[in-house]
Amino acid sequence: MENVSSWAERDAQLSVGLASSDEDVAAAQRLRWQIFTEEQGVDLQSSVPGIDADALDPFCDHLVVKQISTGSVVGTCRLLTAENARRHGGYYSEREFDFGSLLTGARRLLELGRSCVHREHRNGGTISLLWSGIAAYQLQARHDAIIGCASIPLGCQPAENAALAHRLAAKSSPGELRVVPRRELPVQPGDQDRHALVAIPPLIKGYLRCGAIVCGPPYWDEHFNTADLFMYLSVDRIEARYARHFLGQVT
Repeated sequence: MENVSSWAERDAQLSVGLASSDEDVAAAQRLRWQIFTEEQGVDLQSSVPGIDADALDPFCDHLVVKQISTGSVVGTCRLLTAENARRHGGYYSEREFDFGSLLTGARRLLELGRSCVHREHRNGGTISLLWSGIAAYQLQARHDAIIGCASIPLGCQPAENAALAHRLAAKSSPGELRVVPRRELPVQPGDQDRHALVAIPPLIKGYLRCGAIVCGPPYWDEHFNTADLFMYLSVDRIEARYARHFLGQVT
């Protein structure tokens, strides 16, 4: 796979591309640790303190957003191709969701995972740059759709965040795209309007703005203390204005 940074856009401060060295991958893993463990309080049980690494990492390409002036990684997302998912023995999302008929036929799925952005760069510009890298990668990888578990941290407002997850899942996809959570997030009576008190996480906004759909009820990840939504983004459903913005440079 070519370096995405040779296609994807830059701005005055940031660039996006594939990790091209062990040091880049380690920097992405440190950022994941910083956000998931230090910021969100998740016990990742890593063998190396300060590093979030698991058995899936060697099978993935790692997309990184870097601050140009310092070279520091401020955003990351790992990408698992259909071929590498077969080598690994399945997608990460299959641990949380029963895919049902989703994998039948010749459909090739590219999975996004461990997506995160540094607190100081968690804005629309950084998210857009990350998505431009994903789109450029997808254009060359030639998958039929992008999938992934998009997380809503339950945090200190668990009822409100759970209500948001259920609201986003309320219009989930029927039929062959529907997946079933292996541990469904409980519904709390009387919480229907609580979602108005919390904002949709930026990475989920990015999915939705690109035309992604939610494919079933949320999974309750007790370890990460999150409500996980299974997202499906068909390549032919990417909204025209995002397709022009993200893919126009590399066609």
